[in-house]
Amino acid sequence: MKCKMLAIVLAMEMIFWNSPVLAMIEENFIWDDVVETMAKIENQVELKLDCEGAILMDEDSATILYAKNEHEKLRPASVTKVMTILLIMEALDKGEIKLTDKVSCSDNASKMGGSQIWLDVTEELTVDEMLKAICVVSANDCCVAMAEFLAGTEESFVQKMNNRAKELGMKDTTFKNCHGIDEEGHVTSAFDIALMSRELSKNHPQIHDYTTIWMDTLRDGKSELVNTNKLVRFYSGCTGLKTGSTSLALFNLSATASRNNLNLIAVVMKGSTSQNRFDDAKKLLDYGFANFTNQVIVNRGDLIDSIHISKAKRETVDVIAQDSLKVLIMKGEEKKISEEIIWKEDVKAPLAYLEEVGVKRCYLGNHLLGEVHLVTSEKVDSKKWNVFLGEVIKQAWSLGSY
Repeated sequence: MKCKMLAIVLAMEMIFWNSPVLAMIEENFIWDDVVETMAKIENQVELKLDCEGAILMDEDSATILYAKNEHEKLRPASVTKVMTILLIMEALDKGEIKLTDKVSCSDNASKMGGSQIWLDVTEELTVDEMLKAICVVSANDCCVAMAEFLAGTEESFVQKMNNRAKELGMKDTTFKNCHGIDEEGHVTSAFDIALMSRELSKNHPQIHDYTTIWMDTLRDGKSELVNTNKLVRFYSGCTGLKTGSTSLALFNLSATASRNNLNLIAVVMKGSTSQNRFDDAKKLLDYGFANFTNQVIVNRGDLIDSIHISKAKRETVDVIAQDSLKVLIMKGEEKKISEEIIWKEDVKAPLAYLEEVGVKRCYLGNHLLGEVHLVTSEKVDSKKWNVFLGEVIKQAWSLGSY
C-alpha cells in the first residue's frame, strides 16, 4: 500500500510540475524564421542582348536567372506604369475604391501628351475602363486621372509611388511622374522594374485579365484598343506586362510569362528598336524555360503526417502544409532534391486550428531551396482535469502493484 501511495504522490507531483498553467519552469521552444533572401545564379551563357540593361527573374522565388547591367539607372518610359497599376490594385484590394467607381477627367489629365485615349473633361470612365486603357494602350491621360482620383493630385500620388518603391527595396528608383514621360531624374533599373513587376504579377494575378487583352474597345465600341505588347499575341504563355518607349529612353519592356508551373519576368531596358526589345525579351524567356523548372514539393493543404499530442482529448492530429512549396532548380537536378521535417518538441494540447507544429524543408545538396510551415488540420482540446488525473492515478496505481 505504501508503494501505491508513493506512486500516486509522485504522479500528482508530475501533473503539477508539467501543467501548462501551474508549471514553475517552462522550457521555451525557439522557432527561428528563415529570412527570405534573393538568390542570383551567375549567367551560364552569353545571350548577346541588344539592350543596355536586362534581367530575368523567377517570379515565385525572386531568383535572378540572368542579368546584364541590372542596376544601371535608366529612363523607364511607360514601364513606370507598373507602379501606377500596382497602387491601383492595392487600393482595390483594400476596398478604398471599386472597379465600378466613376473617375472624372481633370483639365490636367486631358492635356497629357504621348500615348492616350484623349480623355475629355466632360466624361467619366470607371476604374475598370481606366485600368484597361492603361494596361492595353498605355494611356497617360488615364494614369493622371487615376492618380488624382486616388491621391488628390499627381504630385501626392508620385510620393506614394516613391514610398512604395522604397518599401519594395527599389534603391535605383526615383519617380517624378506617374506615366513615364521623360523628366530629368526620373530613373529606375532593370532590377527595380523586376521587383515591382513581381509584386504586381504575383500578388495581384487578376491584373493579367487586363494585360493579356490583345484587342478591345471602350466608349461603346467607339475607341479601339490594341495592346502595345506584341508578345501577348506572339509568345506562348505571355501574361503581360508593360511596354515603354520615348526618344530618350528608347525601347523598354517588362514581360511576364508562364509555362509548366514556371513564372518568369524578363525586363529589357534601352533597346535600340521596338523589335529588338521584343527579341531580347524572347531570348531571356526562352533561356529560362529551356533551363529551369519549378518542382512542386507540396501543395497547400496536403496531408503531411499524423502526430501524437500529449494531454489531448484525442491522441493524434493530422498535420497539413500551410502553403504550397515550389522550388526552382536547373533541369536535370530533380533527383538531387532532399527533404526533411523538423517537429516542434513536446507539442501539447490545447492547439488552435492551423497552429504551427513543424516545418518541412527542401534542399539541393546542402543548399536550402525553400520551406513550408506545417500546421494542425483542426483544433485540439485538452483533456479535462479530472479525466487526466484519473488516467495518471490509474497508471501510477498499476506501476505500484508489486
